[in-house]
Amino acid sequence: MSASAAKILDEYLVADARAGSRQAATQLVRRWHPKLVAHAWRLTGDRELAHDAVQSAWGEIIRGLPKLREERAFAAWAFRIVSRACNREIGSLVKARELKTAIENEPREPVSAPDEPSEIGLLRAAIRQLPSGERAAIALYHFEGLRVAEVAVALAVPAGTVKTRLMNARKKLRTILTPEGERS
Repeated sequence: MSASAAKILDEYLVADARAGSRQAATQLVRRWHPKLVAHAWRLTGDRELAHDAVQSAWGEIIRGLPKLREERAFAAWAFRIVSRACNREIGSLVKARELKTAIENEPREPVSAPDEPSEIGLLRAAIRQLPSGERAAIALYHFEGLRVAEVAVALAVPAGTVKTRLMNARKKLRTILTPEGERS
């Protein structure tokens, strides 16, 4: 399915779900759940935490559909809700970790994803090194195909901030991925 056909289908499903169609809402969840989980995983770095965040976000998305005025704004709106859900999940996790650390008096080590030897694995590893704001901007812009304005809505920041984050992320990725001998 072409990108424009997919967008038209999504707009139809959003409009139909907004009108109360459970079948359309179910199809919307099927189509968007993997994308939203991928976004949440990029923000959290933890698959289980990402699934939890998206699960809680879906409740907010379905309840908020009647208030969404523009069907074509669904993607940016849904990514924004997932981003907020990730922030809440991370906040809860941080509080739990701080409590556990205080009790055990031991620092926790971050969990890392398995190594991937391919070029894609190297790129993913490099992206994981970026700050979360830059990581989210890169992912939404390049992987999800959102425009700068849509990324701005999804991340609840001005479009200029998105452009800056993209520029900084690209510079950092170039530095990380370019061997030292080839840097100019």
